[in-house]
Amino acid sequence: CHFRRATTLVDSFPYHEIIQYCKRHRDKAETVFDTLNYFDGMHFAARATSPALFSVGLMDDICPPSTVFAAYNHYAAAKQIKVWPFNQHEGGENFQSVEKLAFMANL
Repeated sequence: CHFRRATTLVDSFPYHEIIQYCKRHRDKAETVFDTLNYFDGMHFAARATSPALFSVGLMDDICPPSTVFAAYNHYAAAKQIKVWPFNQHEGGENFQSVEKLAFMANL
């Protein structure tokens, strides 16, 4: 989510390719991000109607936390977020599985 922001924070996969392309084709950067907006979950979040459980690892360099919060903040339906302060992209692993089961039980 939020490709433009992510590319200013990390140079890891999947953003590395975007960064490398924009370095070589600086005149096309706006076109790149305009195109990526069609696929950015942050922009679809405002149309959501189903409850959602988000999770974020604060050490994540694949989906930087601020990009997850961007999608969460735009999400239009009922939502919850579980923050994992010491985790990367794996999030809460088995602990998140427990969170998901509890979330589903309350639907």
